[in-house]
Amino acid sequence: MRGLCALVFVLAAGVMAAPAAAAVPKIHTASFGTLNGQPVTKYTLTNSKGMQVAVITYGGIVQSVKVPDRKGHMKNVTLGFKDLAGYTSPAYIKSNPYFGAIIGRYGNRIAKGTFTLNGQTYKVDINNDPNTLHGGFKGFNVQLWDATPVRTGKSVAIKLHRVSPAGEGGTTPGTTGYPGNVDVTVTYTLRNDNSLRIDYLATTDAPTVLNLTNHAYWNLAGEGSGTIYDQQLQLIANKYTPVDSTLIPTGAKDSVAGTPMDFRKFHAIGDRIRGSFQQLVFGRGYDHNWILNRGNNKGLLVAAPCATRPAAVS
Repeated sequence: MRGLCALVFVLAAGVMAAPAAAAVPKIHTASFGTLNGQPVTKYTLTNSKGMQVAVITYGGIVQSVKVPDRKGHMKNVTLGFKDLAGYTSPAYIKSNPYFGAIIGRYGNRIAKGTFTLNGQTYKVDINNDPNTLHGGFKGFNVQLWDATPVRTGKSVAIKLHRVSPAGEGGTTPGTTGYPGNVDVTVTYTLRNDNSLRIDYLATTDAPTVLNLTNHAYWNLAGEGSGTIYDQQLQLIANKYTPVDSTLIPTGAKDSVAGTPMDFRKFHAIGDRIRGSFQQLVFGRGYDHNWILNRGNNKGLLVAAPCATRPAAVS
């Protein structure tokens, strides 16, 4: 499981009050600008309780998630930009926080941009020196996706699709890119119970590596309200994967006990984030994987409980 920035696969807003008047779930379509002459579309999903999720076809980005607070006031709880220029500006691309984007082909880092599969070595773009991060320079986060709206009685959804060609991820001299053509579908579903679900489906015509996720950042007090340091977090994980100075996992699976990585009970995120613990120094805070307590459970797991409903990941 990725660190705090991509922690949630199913976001439940069940603790929040809904507006009194229920409505029919709907999907609103609007232009979000153009990229290299191609239109970028924004789809806003609204459920029967008024919760809204906006997704754009550039990068499959979750641009906003508006939920009602206890008094019914709507707030956006994820980070994003109001227009396409925010996501494509040189300053954003240079720092690239990947706000809300689909990450692929490979989320997290590949050490030195090199991996071996079935005895063959592949080299991919090094965009986070000395490693590859989140697919390289031309990852899924900067691609245009085809979109299909989906409606049911209990939900509205956007189904995003693209084919990642063999060799994608190899834009620099001496690189091979990723093997195999990969057909990918990512579906964002907003249900009437105020849950947002993200489903991933991929098929390939050759052995390859694949690690898909979403890179949303959450501020449950509302975007622009300040830091999340005082917000409480619990992770159902007894272990985590320590990293080296370039944030590559060492292969160890260390206990969280007695360390600032211990969120088995609720802790404010900022309580220990700036300490001298070596892992926090390497990550400049929390930029780590936690290992969920799976036991014999092969299905969805509770990862980060909230007041009334947990977030679940596979």
